[in-house]
Amino acid sequence: MTGSTTEGIERLSLNQMTTRGWSLAEAVRGCAEAGIGGIGVWRDRVEEAGGAVAAAKLVHDAGLSVSSLCRGGFFTTPGAIEDNRRAIEEAAALGTDTLVLVCGGLPEGSRDLVGAREQVRDALGELAPYAGEHGVRLAVEPLHPMFCADRAVVSTLAQALDLAEQFPVEQVGVVVDSYHVWWDPELYQQIDRAGARIAAYQVCDWTLPLPADALLGRGHVGDGVIDFPPLSRAVAAAGYTGWIEVELFNQEVWDAPGELTLCRMIERHREHVALR
Repeated sequence: MTGSTTEGIERLSLNQMTTRGWSLAEAVRGCAEAGIGGIGVWRDRVEEAGGAVAAAKLVHDAGLSVSSLCRGGFFTTPGAIEDNRRAIEEAAALGTDTLVLVCGGLPEGSRDLVGAREQVRDALGELAPYAGEHGVRLAVEPLHPMFCADRAVVSTLAQALDLAEQFPVEQVGVVVDSYHVWWDPELYQQIDRAGARIAAYQVCDWTLPLPADALLGRGHVGDGVIDFPPLSRAVAAAGYTGWIEVELFNQEVWDAPGELTLCRMIERHREHVALR
């Protein structure tokens, strides 16, 4: 893949989960050889690489940028505030201004959805100033409603914006993830509303049939039902000019050679996502 052109993929970023079998060093090397300039890193892989400072050096020495850090959040679990303070510090050390938040599901043994959402709001209130001090923006990611109980009580872009708009735009933004929001009848209205609040744009496709583990039901762009060109145009029209991360949870993709996955990412990005 060495020497491949970067035309049309200037904003393309690999979210590390897409090549789950690769270490950070392997993912960085793969991106550099493929001409992919961004990488969204995960905290466990950063730790494996020797911590945020060592990981940042690895990424930057290869000429790449860290597009985001995954993930903070899970505010409905014990110890969340301190863990998210550490995540903010890690993001700053990595040189990224985007900490992606999966906000957390219902607390163990609880059915109090309203109360869980209040916990998310309160946690943002405590953490937003700390993030601002470190030059990091908390990026609230709404997840598809099927994950409401166990992963994210924030299910729509409107709900994410209702939270984010309580804080300065440089402290709290939102993530537009195609897999989680494509179905929403208010999607384009809410993208327009989001404007400068869009902190990250993540893409993958919704494929059928859903696997037994619904978390792994994401496919390469173009393999499913999502109409990407109008979605990408809407995000661009809202003013977003940042990285476009491919984040895939899919066992078959994970089992494939990483180089093949990157080739497919580039091909599908040019065909379906990159604006012409």
